[in-house]
Amino acid sequence: MTNQLLFYGQVNAVSSERHRKWSVERAGYAFSRNTNSVPLTTVEFGHASRVYPVVFAGAEGGKLPVAILGLKDRENLFITDSGDWEATYIPAFVRRYPFVYATQDEGKTFTVCLDEGFSGCNEDRRGERLFDDEGERTPYLEQMLAFLQEYQLQFQRTQEFCARLVELDLLEPMQANIALQGGAKLALTGFEVVSRERLKALPAEVLKELMANDGMELLFMHLASLAGFAGMIDRVPVHEVDAPEVH
Repeated sequence: MTNQLLFYGQVNAVSSERHRKWSVERAGYAFSRNTNSVPLTTVEFGHASRVYPVVFAGAEGGKLPVAILGLKDRENLFITDSGDWEATYIPAFVRRYPFVYATQDEGKTFTVCLDEGFSGCNEDRRGERLFDDEGERTPYLEQMLAFLQEYQLQFQRTQEFCARLVELDLLEPMQANIALQGGAKLALTGFEVVSRERLKALPAEVLKELMANDGMELLFMHLASLAGFAGMIDRVPVHEVDAPEVH
């Protein structure tokens, strides 16, 4: 369901030699129009779970929480025709674009990269400069570096949380069956949720652990967010009568 690069395309390391005259102009979120889910970090659950269904996706041992944005493949129901994001919270994965961390040594070191294919990248001084005329980082670039560092920290903590869920065998496959007002039916698959039965059956010491490290609060927010699937029906365009199964 999810891919860590998603809407990233032509990614290259940021450098003063290559990007001395580059600027980045942000003009909406049209770049994410064809994405029906994006990764979340656990620190985002409080805000994201009020807006999006929060589920888990990925291969065994490498699962991550994701926010569901659409009920079909290549569909983001929160993007308007003009490219605006219509929600009270925008996931950090989206807000960090067109920047991203890259690593070639299994996470020991990271390099700040930029999607040079982003339509907002330019050499016409539109938006925010990456480097000043002397080749030094601008406050904007420093701000984005700090954002990426914090995101990576939270991402690592999220990986640890998900690894614990896998270890406890709490996740199970789920399919969301959506019936539209016009009679069309959608089936969203390819994700997992926490099993309420397995959660209730955990030993007392494990439940105590989850309470102490705030894991239980995260699980409750995840489970409560699943009611958001019903609310997404109102965002489906009225002209969509037939829809294929979504994977």
